[in-house]
Amino acid sequence: MSRLEHETDVVTAIDRRLGAGRVARKALRYVFPDHWSFMLGEIALYAFLVLVATGVYLALFFSPDVSGTVVYHGPFDALQGAEMTRAFRSTLDLSSTVPGGLLMRQTHHWAALVFVAAMVVHLLRVFFTAAYRRPRELTWLLGVGLLAMGVLEGFAGYSLPDDLLSGMGLAIAYSVALSIPLLGGSIGALVWGGQFPGPGVIESRLYILHVFILPAVMAALIAAHLALVARHKHSQFAGPGRREDNVVGTPMWPGYALRSLGLLFAVAAVLVLLGGLVQVNPVWQWGPYELDRATNGAQPDWYLGWLIGGLRLMPPLEIQLFGRTLVPNPFWGGIAFPGVVFTTLAAWPFLEPRLLRDRARHDLLDRPRDHPWRTAFGVAFFSWVTLIFVAGAADRLFYQFGISYTSQVHLFRAVTLIAPPLVFVAAKVTCDQLRRTQVRPGRGGPSRRVRRREDAGFDVLRDPL
Repeated sequence: MSRLEHETDVVTAIDRRLGAGRVARKALRYVFPDHWSFMLGEIALYAFLVLVATGVYLALFFSPDVSGTVVYHGPFDALQGAEMTRAFRSTLDLSSTVPGGLLMRQTHHWAALVFVAAMVVHLLRVFFTAAYRRPRELTWLLGVGLLAMGVLEGFAGYSLPDDLLSGMGLAIAYSVALSIPLLGGSIGALVWGGQFPGPGVIESRLYILHVFILPAVMAALIAAHLALVARHKHSQFAGPGRREDNVVGTPMWPGYALRSLGLLFAVAAVLVLLGGLVQVNPVWQWGPYELDRATNGAQPDWYLGWLIGGLRLMPPLEIQLFGRTLVPNPFWGGIAFPGVVFTTLAAWPFLEPRLLRDRARHDLLDRPRDHPWRTAFGVAFFSWVTLIFVAGAADRLFYQFGISYTSQVHLFRAVTLIAPPLVFVAAKVTCDQLRRTQVRPGRGGPSRRVRRREDAGFDVLRDPL
């Protein structure tokens, strides 16, 4: 028996026992639509893979111990002789003496920023094209859950180094936890092990959450998300040959697989370049966290800015009964506000069919102009969240122009109330106008048929294509 025949027999034997051949052939023939926006989700996926790879390397050298202190003697002159926790010391070592440590730290940080950003942009694409409609409601819910977990995972990782900024973030989180009605004190004591900053157990718990629990849960949700996408097949934009019961595009192998691998390498390369060339989170400048120290103008990672904005803009509203505070002020910006955002996102695929009385299956996507009311609501809603995000991030910029912090707060409170209705009307009018004129911004007006005359000129026919 020749070697080729032996290998064929082995493959056949394995296929007979596992039945993998039929599944593999079906997977290789799976068709992906040809549109650049479908790759936004892949960017998030590949950023997650970079996060896992760099996170494994960092976990080999990082210590989450904050129960005691050591005296620093290392390459950072400004910190010589300073007392710090082993968590902060290991972060400094990763940034200086561990081979490749700073590259891995910064690549990991940039991958986290890109991961959440790609999920947000992907979610916007799905919302404005109505890709969440039946039968893809569960796929949407998994995506919203992944976004929420991504923010939580980012906060847990952001809090691990025990530098001044991460310590301040944990202090804010403790205040928000205490604001939970009735249960806040018990939850804060349970998570932190007592009154802030606690005996040092919070760091180890965040480490376990960040390194083991959340990545495993997110990986499972990503697998379920992709399985549902394949189960219901990709939705696609309307066009020649595209119907509700087919998908026009590129098969998995070889065309799309090679394209997707190229995107994987490109995303990884960009993230490594950012990690090597663009400084991010220089903890040696902030120093170790101490209860009696704070910084002016401190800013968290961008995906936490909207929560900071919510805390800043909320008026001094508290619910009191018989002299006791039932709902402290941080609850509104730190829990109620993100709760409203994620609840609205999760409920929307089930609210829209009730409002429109449309329970049919949809495999063709809408353009944003095709449904002006949905687009107007989405633009207004996300503008509202964006304005609150800007309020949590623009204080230093306003300060440079001599605008006081109090004036900024009053300004953004007014803008977040006035701007969304105006944006709603503007988006609605724009969509109606685009539907009526069929103008395609950036690509000219609607297509027209022309007829050539005998004198070599052209006549434009009235009926469009």
